[in-house]
Amino acid sequence: MSRLGDLGARLYRGEVGYDFVGKRKFWYGLSILITIAAIAGLAVQGLNMGIEFKGGAVFNTPKTSVSVAAAQDHAEKASGHDAIVQKLGNGGLRIQVTELNTAQADKVQTQLARDLDIPQEKINADLVGPSWGNQIANKAWTGLGIFMILVVIYLAIAFEWRMAVAALIALIHDLTITVGVYALVGFEVTPGTVIGLLTILGYSLYDTVVVFDSLKEGSKDITKQTRFTYSEVANRSINSTLVRSINTTVVALLPVAGLLFIGGGVLGAGMLNDISLSLFVGLAAGAYSSIFIATPLVADLKEREPSIKALKKRVLAKRKAAAAKGETPDYSDEGADEPRDAEPDDDEASVQDTPPAAAVAGPRSHGGRGRGRPSGKRR
Repeated sequence: MSRLGDLGARLYRGEVGYDFVGKRKFWYGLSILITIAAIAGLAVQGLNMGIEFKGGAVFNTPKTSVSVAAAQDHAEKASGHDAIVQKLGNGGLRIQVTELNTAQADKVQTQLARDLDIPQEKINADLVGPSWGNQIANKAWTGLGIFMILVVIYLAIAFEWRMAVAALIALIHDLTITVGVYALVGFEVTPGTVIGLLTILGYSLYDTVVVFDSLKEGSKDITKQTRFTYSEVANRSINSTLVRSINTTVVALLPVAGLLFIGGGVLGAGMLNDISLSLFVGLAAGAYSSIFIATPLVADLKEREPSIKALKKRVLAKRKAAAAKGETPDYSDEGADEPRDAEPDDDEASVQDTPPAAAVAGPRSHGGRGRGRPSGKRR
């Protein structure tokens, strides 16, 4: 078995693990810093809206020897506005100039024909009104709102409202970071960008729901035992699905990275950047939020419940009593979905002795399936 596969199996069985939930304050702080940077970039630089949103004209020329830089200079002088020039596969040029009306577009077309030494009738001019882009944006916002509402309703029914709230916060987190990166990088925002933003929501939600499903199964009847807290069950759920989340994210990122870095960067197909950047950043942010944000938030919200709070007190009291007797709590029996210990909060550190080394890995899950059973021991 490969090292990664062996690690995944050990994580799944609860033999090893990282204390994601116990260190949640660090990850919360990191996410807040990233979000603040994204919002600052959006506020200071703003988004570079494409011609579909600002309105303007697009001029397509036949094959020409004129360079992109020279054509851009001619277009900006002729129009008085910023221009974006791209080399087409047939050797022609695609020149975008924003904020032009019909009369201005005709004048720019005439001037470009002279400057580029191309017959005017061979330059195709398309006028784009800003209302078209605004319609797309409004429909996208409407679709996003409906999507968020349906997601919250579904998760509240399939799981519980705390998971619905955590998933919604994670989605907003992913969108904010992606939009902020667009502002900082300065890439043009087009309808393709909007499509990319809507697409990443599904990927982000997928990883989150996988962890939530494991958490729901692992925390069933959790108050009937006194060995582990809810946070420990949550930590086990993250660890048991960690390799799966990494694998699916890497596989999804590879083709997107090809579009972004090879297609858009090396080959100069700048139009690919419209959708590939949003997908790349959104996929990475979605994988991050499902592990470090969504599930720890559920644990925080859940442990406000009186029954879960009482369970935590019973668990810590039992561990303290065992430590006072010089005993180590037995984690190998009482087979149901039982997590191991996560890092205690500051106010609990004084009443909790250090748990077993394997505790951060989470619960030994589902005795009926035989998962998490230590080698050489029997229930």
